[in-house]
Amino acid sequence: MKATKSPIRAVATWLRRQPPKMKTFLAVVSGMAALLFLRMVVQDHNNIFIAAEAVHALGTCVLIYKLSKEKTCAGLSLKSQEPTAIFLAVIPCAVLSLFIHPTTSHHSFNRICWAFCVYLEAISVMPRLRVMQNIEIIEPFTAHYVFALGIARFLSCAHWFIQVFDTRGHLLIALGYGLWPCLVLLSEIVQTFILADFCYYYVKSLVGGQLVVRLPSGVV
Repeated sequence: MKATKSPIRAVATWLRRQPPKMKTFLAVVSGMAALLFLRMVVQDHNNIFIAAEAVHALGTCVLIYKLSKEKTCAGLSLKSQEPTAIFLAVIPCAVLSLFIHPTTSHHSFNRICWAFCVYLEAISVMPRLRVMQNIEIIEPFTAHYVFALGIARFLSCAHWFIQVFDTRGHLLIALGYGLWPCLVLLSEIVQTFILADFCYYYVKSLVGGQLVVRLPSGVV
């Protein structure tokens, strides 16, 4: 007698068979639905930001536990994260921050540093994910940490969009004029989508009862 698949595994199998464009479309629709759900359910939208910081702190605690237990930072250290790729990310972010930065009344050096941090944070996880893709199998503690980063980034991005909607765009005006407000939101979106693919394979491994996350080539 053929075993009956659970609904979750059936959905996961269906998703795996979809072409990349359909997966992207479903991810966008799911993200928009999640934003609408958060806006309707959470009364004080500042709690979304608090939740994002709490999840990030939880992921950091997992990382600290990993370092204290295993006495290694393999996959997370600068040495293992392809320094060349890191510096190739730093230089464009530094150049971009010189031309596009906040137009507030703060000192220009502070505004440039602010922009540089925003741009670099958006892509800083890419070298780490590249290393994970190369080794393909991710041990639990590292996977938990990166998954927490993904959830925290989604909540932070959701908070930004909900705040922009609630203030009818006044939040963007408060950030300044020109391309800077748009690039702030774009940076949030980019970092969220970079981590979204990993989160998918994390949940897939979790549903499949696997203790480790397996990443196929081409995830990053």
